[in-house]
Amino acid sequence: MSIGSNSPEDERPFHDVPDEKRPSVGHALKQARLAAGLTVSDVSNATRVRLAIVHAIEADDFAPCGGDVYARGHIRTLARAVHLDPAPLVAQFDAEHGGRPAPTPAAPLFEAERIRPERRGPNWTAAMVAAIVVVIGFVGFTAFKGGDGGGDTQAADGSPSPTVTKSPSATPAPAKPATPKSDPSDSAIAAAPQDKVTVQVSAANGRSWISAKDHNGRMLFDGLLDKGQSKTFQDSTKINLILGDAGAIQLYVNGKKIDDDFRPGAVERLTYTKGDPEVG
Repeated sequence: MSIGSNSPEDERPFHDVPDEKRPSVGHALKQARLAAGLTVSDVSNATRVRLAIVHAIEADDFAPCGGDVYARGHIRTLARAVHLDPAPLVAQFDAEHGGRPAPTPAAPLFEAERIRPERRGPNWTAAMVAAIVVVIGFVGFTAFKGGDGGGDTQAADGSPSPTVTKSPSATPAPAKPATPKSDPSDSAIAAAPQDKVTVQVSAANGRSWISAKDHNGRMLFDGLLDKGQSKTFQDSTKINLILGDAGAIQLYVNGKKIDDDFRPGAVERLTYTKGDPEVG
């Protein structure tokens, strides 16, 4: 759900005014919201930024955002929702909070992925093939030894050795391939129980780091999704997500596609419950 797309000329930038006369970031966002005739609930529903965080930002309290990186993202999102140019507001926030934060290096994320390899089950197909090879080798060796004994008897007494009839060895049944485990399909997600929240995260447009927790704060997943991979999470109350590159992610919540236009490289913190996505 969104308030509507805004063309660049609809966004109202700050005019060049002295710093002492310029309103604070939160006050500017609140004035623009009131001028647009919107309530805090309207903005929260349109941007999926929680009510408490919207109230805190309008009061120039950025602690609930969880860090400067997330605060800058929320400022951009709220500014677009109330038809403001976000760039001057983000620049003002950076000037008041020690400058723009350094980007998070990608190396630790790849190191974490190498430290936590996914656990794989035993390769039953390879074990079965090895067992078949051992059985066939044993049968062949036994038959060869029996043939050598018959030749020795003929050389000793000059009489032909009796013909040995070899019974055909039983052909072992082919190994049944293991059925690979996979995430629930889209049809399974669509049929998810209504008393739970089901979220599918797909790396449709590239690689992204994601983190998912349940309503108790228990970590469900923390790692990288390569392009084309997906993960499905389910909880009785809510799922909390952090997307490292939201532009690479496609979300399905309770069987419905989320059409939020996430920008490439943007970090998003999202929470979904049993009632999401909201009707309308």
